Amino acid sequence: MRLVNVGYGNMVAIQRVVAVVSPDAAPIRRMIQDARDTGRVIDATCGHKTRAVLVTDSEHIVLSPLLPETVTARIDERREPEGAEA
Repeated sequence: MRLVNVGYGNMVAIQRVVAVVSPDAAPIRRMIQDARDTGRVIDATCGHKTRAVLVTDSEHIVLSPLLPETVTARIDERREPEGAEA
């Protein structure tokens, strides 16, 4: 299992990440609130501003203080090369 740092030492399994989006759009804010209401939000911001939202295949929402571009770059550098054996 490969992990990626999403800020302040918090890690997320790369294989579980479906999307990395910005929290600025109203539909994303509604998605976060719905997940918060049902206990599916993982707040990894440590009290800082949310700059990226990671959506997982288990429908959990991870809030990150890093920019989406930073999270995506970290995922890309940790991802296994194409065709590599697991």
